[in-house]
Parts: sequence; structure tokens; C-alpha cells
Amino acid sequence: MTPNIAAAKADLAHLEIEEREATIRSMSRDFFWYSPVLKARLDHVVADFVVYPKSEDEILEILATCYRHDCPVTTRGAGTGNYGQAMPLAGGCVMSLKNLNRVKEVHPGRVIVEPGCLLKDLDAHCRADSGQELRMFSSTWATATIGGFIAGGSGGIGSCTWGALRDLGNIIRLRVATMEETPRILEFRGEELARVSHAYGTNGIITEIEMPLAPAYDWVDLFVTSDSFPEAAAFARDLAKEDGILIKLASVYEAPIAHEYFQRVKPHVSAESNLVGLMVAPHAMEAFLTFLGRRPGLRLIYRSDAADWDRKPGPVFEYGWNHTTLRALKVDPSITYLQIRYGGTDPLEKVEAMRNAFPDGEVMQHLEVMRENGNTIFAGLSMVKFTSEQRLDEIVRIHEEAGCLIFNPHRYTLEEGGRQMVDDRQLKFKREADPKGLLNPGKMISWDVPDWDYSRMYAYEKLQAAE
Repeated sequence: MTPNIAAAKADLAHLEIEEREATIRSMSRDFFWYSPVLKARLDHVVADFVVYPKSEDEILEILATCYRHDCPVTTRGAGTGNYGQAMPLAGGCVMSLKNLNRVKEVHPGRVIVEPGCLLKDLDAHCRADSGQELRMFSSTWATATIGGFIAGGSGGIGSCTWGALRDLGNIIRLRVATMEETPRILEFRGEELARVSHAYGTNGIITEIEMPLAPAYDWVDLFVTSDSFPEAAAFARDLAKEDGILIKLASVYEAPIAHEYFQRVKPHVSAESNLVGLMVAPHAMEAFLTFLGRRPGLRLIYRSDAADWDRKPGPVFEYGWNHTTLRALKVDPSITYLQIRYGGTDPLEKVEAMRNAFPDGEVMQHLEVMRENGNTIFAGLSMVKFTSEQRLDEIVRIHEEAGCLIFNPHRYTLEEGGRQMVDDRQLKFKREADPKGLLNPGKMISWDVPDWDYSRMYAYEKLQAAE
């Protein structure tokens, strides 16, 4: 195929198209720069044009037009992902869904919404309409879209109660457009949701979403400290197991993360302080304080419903998940991170093994409590002091040899950022829904090189060359 980018853009000129070069470049980027590995490879990537559809019909028109002219299409939410998910590796068209932002219907326990709606706006609408809230959202709640969260996210605030985003029940229904000569609209539920959830928009464009809701609470934000990291981590784990104490977040930060990188927390901690960040429902606070009182090594230093800090830290969830890395990068640009799953019968045993493997602070532990198959586990978003790509690969290898599951944030493909295996459901649907391979090209290895062995980093052969 030889893309005719100019013809595709000309045929779409009656729609809202971005003409400013600086904005086109900005809309071609996400938070890939969290990774020095991806920054070195993707910093030059830019689309040929950006289009802003205002309806599902316009999405279908864009897909049909670009199909006719062999023009790649990369869909974009707010660009808050950090695996390069929304970056147009082969150029072509970036389709921003920012205008498809309506909350269509709110019902008891569920909401129907367009993909471009910001998580914070969706939450606010549901609270005002029915006293309900999203069960789960990313730490980029203020700027991320619900469609981007589903297409690129894996969990977040709420996962300590509800598990991972792709777990059964956490998405109800997805409406999806295909990229064919005559694009179709399909609706997925149940088993079929895995075809397109967390697929980076490589095999279909999400045009409508139905998500579950929970009762809304004015969550109490808390910070608790301990001089012992194992004690802090065990406290977070055990709190999440307390069936009668409703929480939405339990984050654990190894010293000196809070003192070095959390500027509004720093005056209240020392370099030896290990920190736990929590969100607890108001009606559960008495039970929480009772539970805390049984742990004499833990100290409550902040609660959002008490005026005990002159300068409040803001939402505690904006210190967790990948906001931790963002805060550290603002202080030390050499910081990067790894994304790890600590499962099994004793996940903290693996955490301690990794602490012992890197005793000099090269790898700093940051844990998020999650639920998995009825058990309490940890997602690790360890912060790493980057020195070289070779050393980073060695750190990954050490984790893997210890039985830790790595979701590598220094790779831009679905498979390398996941379990290093083919998702046959997503590949099969791409063959059906995107026969020319024009949707977000370069992100699905199994489409490009079916027999890839994962012994080295995949390099998309059509990746734009740096000028």
C-alpha cells in the first residue's frame, strides 16, 4: 500500500481539521517520555494531520475515507498514556475524540457515555445526577478520558476493591467502529469485551461505553507513616482485607520517596519515613481508626477532613499510581519506573526479595494494593534511577528471574507491555475489523511479525525516520 495522505486530508476538509504544525505535533505525543528508552526512539514521531469528529457518523466517514486512501489512523483521547499508545508511528491521521464527550444516560449502577468524556466530568455528572461515582479511575482523573482509560489503562484508584479494569464486571458494554471499505458498528459484552479493551485502538474505535457505578462518597484522604517499610506494606495489605472497612486506595511508598519527591508532604516526614496513602469512606473512619490503633508502629499524619496542615496536599490519589513517577520526574529527571505484578500466596515476600536485590536505592518500592481473584495482591510501580538501557534491561531480568511479572513501560507494543504473548482474540478481531492494518500501526507485533520471539525489543519497520 502507498498512503495518499494529501487525498485523505482533502476529502475530509469539511470536518474540523487541525492546521497548526505545533498543535499537530502536540496531538501526536503522549507521556511516552516517562521512559528514556521510548523518548530516544519516538521523540520525532508526528502525524500528518489531526481531525476532530463530532459524531459517530463522522468517525465512520473518517475511517472509510482513510481506508480508501490507505492512510493510517491513530485514535487519541487525552494523551495521558505512557507507553506510546497514542503516538502515530507511521504518521497519517490522528483522530481526536475530544468532541465526543456526552454523558448519554445514567441509571442505577451504570452509565452510558461517549469516549471523549473526561473522567472527572463523568464522575461529577454521575454524582450530581444520582449520587453515584465511577468504581475505578486512573490517577490522571482530571485530564484523562474514559475511552483512553479503557483502551490503554489496566487499573487504578478503586482497584483495591474492584480489581483490574479488564476483570469481569468492570466494563459492561462497548460500541466499536471497524475500519473497512464500509465501516461497521459492533457492540460487545461479556467475553467479547476482551477483543478491544486495552488494545490501544489497534483493531477498532470505541464510540460508546457502558460502565458500572457505585454509591458516591466524600472519601477521606489519609497519610500514615512507619519507620519500617515491611510494616507499612503489611498494614496496607491487611487493611484491604478488612471486609467492613470500605477503601478506594491503598498506596505504599518506600523511604525516601515521600521526603524527596512529595513537596507538600515533605515538611511532615523525614527521609526515613515510609508512607501509606489511603482513601477511606466516611462511615468507615471509626473502624479504620480502631484498626490503626492496633498497629502501634503506624502514625496518622494527615486526614483531609481535619484542618491539621497549613498547606493541604491535594487529592491523595494524585500521589499514587503513575502520578508518583510524575512527581519524582519534576524533581529528578533521571527517574523512570517499572510496572510489576506481585501475586502469589505471599506477594510481599517477592517485594522484599527485590528490596534486597537493590539495597542502594537504585530501585525504590512503590506499591498499589489490588484485588485479584478474591485475593489481595500488589501492583508495583517501582521507581528506578536510570543509568543506561542495558542496566534497565538487567533490572527487568532480575525481577523476572525472581518470579515477578513485568509489564514493561519501556516498550510501545501491546505484547511487550503485557505478558509477551499473542492475544489471539485481539489479533483475530484485527484481521476482521482492520484488514489493511491501518489502525494504530506498529503497536501489535503479532500482526506485523507473527513469529516474533521477544528476545529483543521490537522495532516497527515503518516507524517514521528522524529528520
